[in-house]
This record gives sequence, structure tokens and C-alpha cells, in this order.
Amino acid sequence: MLTQALTRRVLGSSLIGLLTWPRRIDHYIELVAPAWSLDEARATVVAVQRRTPRSVTLTLRPNGAFSGFRAGQHVNLTIDIDGRRHTRCYSPANAEGQRHIELTVGLHDGGLVSTYLRRHARPGMVVGLAGVSGDFVLPAVRPQRILLISGGSGITPVMSMLRTLRAEGHVAAGGEVAFVHYARTRAEGCYRDELAAMTDVRVLHGFTREGGPHEDGDLQGHFDAEHLQAAMPVPDVVYVCGPPALVAAVREHCPDAHSESFVPAVFAVPADPAGGRVTFRGSDITVTDDGRPLLEQAESAGLQPANGCRMGLCKTCTCRKTVGTVQNVITGMLSTAGDENIQICVSIPVGDVELAL
Repeated sequence: MLTQALTRRVLGSSLIGLLTWPRRIDHYIELVAPAWSLDEARATVVAVQRRTPRSVTLTLRPNGAFSGFRAGQHVNLTIDIDGRRHTRCYSPANAEGQRHIELTVGLHDGGLVSTYLRRHARPGMVVGLAGVSGDFVLPAVRPQRILLISGGSGITPVMSMLRTLRAEGHVAAGGEVAFVHYARTRAEGCYRDELAAMTDVRVLHGFTREGGPHEDGDLQGHFDAEHLQAAMPVPDVVYVCGPPALVAAVREHCPDAHSESFVPAVFAVPADPAGGRVTFRGSDITVTDDGRPLLEQAESAGLQPANGCRMGLCKTCTCRKTVGTVQNVITGMLSTAGDENIQICVSIPVGDVELAL
């Protein structure tokens, strides 16, 4: 059987390109091996585990077009559901530098992709890997004392950091790591058995669902000064990923904490929107601004822009703004340049705006 590297050399010839025109060579390769592609990063699902009632763990084998990731980053996974392609960003949970990718997808109420994967993911399924991004990563020079905190599905990027640190021998070399994870119930706590076996890491669990003694978790209630004291009183660096309330609580006690949240920020539509014109030049459609993010206004106008996380992380919805000013609802920053790329899922118009959409 031809290796992918050999196939690249053979099928990259101008003769084969001429014979397969007008379709790309990838079209014919994927008829035989769907995960093979000379240009697009794809992966085959090789294992599926449903360890908790509200998650599914996928082990993926990416093709040669995938360039890897750093612990804490996320990959944009694409999947076809009922004939339509959907993109979502998920953080790998495995250590960086490994050939396979491990994704633990938390089930979100009403979430199309998470629900589909929880119910239907199976070995042999092929998914796309549309890119890797994110600045939520460990520094090149590892700090001595590292505190990792997560809540719910936010465990995956910090789990990747933890596994990377242990693979590097950080603790054996004199470093110190503490890991705190919050889940609603003990049954929903991902990676509990693996974490329990880590004798070189201080691991604490908090179970936050109301009622009972919080299922005898190590920590009672939500993150506060006592939790910080129990985990690591004076860390050199703190990483937290989880719901906005957890991130806010950690940053109250650790203002310099590095943070990330997979939950969209709550955005209140203004009672008196600017009412400017939003023009989608590529579709010859103009609407009156109603104050919502441009992605939602485009969808209400009958358009179907590419999108993924809908919270400004995956950059799938990036679109060219040709005229006008927009405001980022996450950062509050204004973008005034007349011709620039913006993420329409987190951008609202400020006056008249034109998009190449």
C-alpha cells in the first residue's frame, strides 16, 4: 500500500493533475480513503468512550496535513450532520507532541454537535480539523509552582497541560503542580480515576450541585480563598478554564490568572440599537441594525455564514468588513479600519457597516 508521503509525490505530478481536472486530486483519494488529503487536515475516529453521562471521549488519528498543537490550544473540528457542515472548537486533552488526539466533548443542553457526537460517534468516522489556535498555553520556560483549575468541560485544556508537564518530568525535576476540578456531581467528573492515580500531583475535587454534603468532595461549595489555600497558597502561575463564574472567582483571588471559558458571554441586546444599515455586499442584502452580533443578523436575513464556537474563539466566522465601525462584545474594543477582517459572532455594528458576505 502506498504511504501518504509517496502518494503525495506521485499524485502531485502535473500529469495526474491534468488527468483529474477539473476536480482536485483529493476528490479521488477520499473516495478510497476519506481521511487522506494532500491539503486538508482530517482525522479518523479510532476509539470512542462514554465515561460519564454527559460526555464522550474521542481518540482521533490525524492525517499528515495536521501540524500538531500546544497544550491548552483548541482545534476546530468539522463534521457533517444531515448534509450540512458544522464547526466547533475543542481542546485536546492529551499531552502535546503525541500522534493521536484525545477530545472529551461535554454535552451541552441543546448543543447540536455535542449531542450528535455523544449519540452517534463511532470508530471509523472521519472528521475535519480546520485549524489550531489559542493563546491559553504554558510558557516555554515552565514556572516552578503551577496551579491548574477547571470546571465542567473546561477540564480538557488543563488536563493537556497536566499530562504534558508530567511527560516532561516537571515534578521529578523539582516542580510542583496542583489540580482542582469542579463538576456538578461525582458521576460527571471526567478523568477521576486517572487523576486519583497521580501521586505526584495534589488533586482536589469539588462537586457543586445543591443538596447533600456535595457528595463528599475535597472542596465544599465554589472557589474561594479557602480553596486556594487548600490547593496551592502561593502559586507562580494559575490557569483556569470553565464557566464564566468560576473564571471570575479565580481572578478575584488571582488577578494574573490565565483564563479561558467555553461558555458564550451573556449579551444583552440594547433597548435602543443604533439602527444603522448593515449591508451584505456579496448577497446584495441590506438590513437595519437591531443591535445583535452580525452573525445573528446575517442568519436572520437568510444567509448561512460559516461559524463554529459563536464566542470568538475558533475564528471560523471571520469575515471582511469593507466599510464602517464594529465593537467586540467580549473586549469592548472598537474596530474602525475601512477594510479589515472581523469575527462576526462577537461584533456588533456602530453605525453603517458593509461586509463582504
